[in-house]
Amino acid sequence: MQLFIVGPLLLDSAVANEGPYRLVGMKLKEVSNPTNDARSSKGEVTFLEQNHPVDEYGRALYAVARSIIRAQLDQLSHDDLVDLNCDRPDVTMRQLAKIARLDRDKGMRGDGFEWAVHEAIVGGEYRTSDILSSALAKASPKVFKGVSQPSSLLFGYERAKYLGFLDAVVDNAGDSAVLLPEGSGRPFSFGSWVRVAARGKIAEPQLGPRIEQVWKTDIFLSGNDSLKYAAATIKSNYKLLEGGRGLRIGIVPEHKGLQPGVRWDSKHNLWLAVFPDPNGFMGLFNDCYWAVAAAVCTLGRHERPPYYMKPSAKAQRVQEQLEKYPTAKVIEIEHALDEAAQQDLVGIAHRLVSVEAPPWLHLNQVRTPVLAPKPKFEVLG
Repeated sequence: MQLFIVGPLLLDSAVANEGPYRLVGMKLKEVSNPTNDARSSKGEVTFLEQNHPVDEYGRALYAVARSIIRAQLDQLSHDDLVDLNCDRPDVTMRQLAKIARLDRDKGMRGDGFEWAVHEAIVGGEYRTSDILSSALAKASPKVFKGVSQPSSLLFGYERAKYLGFLDAVVDNAGDSAVLLPEGSGRPFSFGSWVRVAARGKIAEPQLGPRIEQVWKTDIFLSGNDSLKYAAATIKSNYKLLEGGRGLRIGIVPEHKGLQPGVRWDSKHNLWLAVFPDPNGFMGLFNDCYWAVAAAVCTLGRHERPPYYMKPSAKAQRVQEQLEKYPTAKVIEIEHALDEAAQQDLVGIAHRLVSVEAPPWLHLNQVRTPVLAPKPKFEVLG
């Protein structure tokens, strides 16, 4: 029996020539199959080729691209889905590109940064774990001192509209989980208070003074399998950072007058985890963001970004591959990017954990039929 190595897979000669693929040289080539028009997502999109092995930086680019694209799928509103005339799991890459918001520090960039930080923590990305471990230890030394690998629960009150979102957050936290407020005193039961916070600003009178603004939370941080959580807010620009009662940590990139590291911010009453920029995680995120943004501009026919927002040569390969699949569903793109990020090839020093999309992200929302009145214009006299 002959064995062939294709990406991270080991295939025998029989398996390698079955289904919609044929082994040609050291690549899996897709062939037409008239008896099977509806191909699986794995057969539809692939970013893996054996003759282009991905090093650690390239693999991390795939992981961040996955996060940015998930963020775009996440931010689609009910009206967006009505306009696209499809449910969230059926949105294609071209459709997503058509309505993407490329505003600096808002829209695609702001949402993408939030998801990228969350999934980097979940995936064990060392560029984020070290600095956030230090921030947690500063925010609550008795609870988080010695934390080596933080954990993250994605929140954001605007996501409460998703079917199963709140249940997933509470279940993942644990039955006995508690929320650590600022100052001393008894912690709050996680499940009951998070459900209140999911209502947004109108919930402030019910939340009480110690966690009055906890509804602004983007992620809940913990570590070492602790059931105690600290609320954190994430902003891709320090100038947009907002504090609030109940928030403990702010995650931002380096800014003029704000050096990387962990420090107390008296203006916002937050412990800041400041990522180096343009190095470290921010360098990785910016490079990948420019690549995804360039692909979105091509597929959505947007105005090209400024000349200085040009991805590196390696990130341009990510851009080119994204542009190859305009009609593929976004969830298929996600799946292929996640697979590409898990390659175990030469040069990998830190193995990421596969970060599957949360179930609530791909659940259908109920879309009520739109009954539009017949247009009628008055005579202009």
